[in-house]
Amino acid sequence: MEPGVGRDGELTALVREPAGEPEGALVLLHGRGTGEQDLHPLLDALDPGRRLLGITPGGPLTGLPPSGRHWYAIEQVGQPHEETFVETMTQLSAFLDALLRERGIPWDHTVVGGFSQGGAVSLALALGTGRPRAAGILAMSCFLPTVRGWRIDVRAKRGMHAYVSHGTYDNIIPVGFGRRVRDLLEEGGLEVEFRESRVQHQIDPELLPEMQAWLAARTSGANAEG
Repeated sequence: MEPGVGRDGELTALVREPAGEPEGALVLLHGRGTGEQDLHPLLDALDPGRRLLGITPGGPLTGLPPSGRHWYAIEQVGQPHEETFVETMTQLSAFLDALLRERGIPWDHTVVGGFSQGGAVSLALALGTGRPRAAGILAMSCFLPTVRGWRIDVRAKRGMHAYVSHGTYDNIIPVGFGRRVRDLLEEGGLEVEFRESRVQHQIDPELLPEMQAWLAARTSGANAEG
């Protein structure tokens, strides 16, 4: 663990209950320096009918700039610190596996996504070697992390759906990282929707209706299997 970094122990999450019996789940992971509240409103924006159990976990690390919660320490843009990343991935995967199992929702009816640092974690979670097959990945303004100790096997998830978005003028994680995500996922045989918007490091609100439709298709009955 890096000096000054705190790990708060058990992960916690905000949970948005569905309107009725859940048809699946949507997990959204926040970016650097925020917390579980940050993307919680996005649950209603993407799933206004509340068909899904909504889960927004909070990153386990504190004590890093610019305050708030983090999923891992940063060595450089696009490169997580190995120890903090692997510890978080191990902790997060166990937490979500247990929560979904408790609620009786399989991973193949669950979309996992995130923004920035959380987007990188969502890709690593869904594409990790030996991880269950998710219904889809919603990767926003992020990169595909390569970290020794947490192997990613894109080809093992051939046919999985991914929605990847990135700002052309992203001033934090340059758009080349998003294009690289698209290319690597397509090369691995995933079904990729890629959207590049004329924005900086943010979620483009103009894409929300399309994201909403994409999510509905991934989590509606038989479509959740593909």
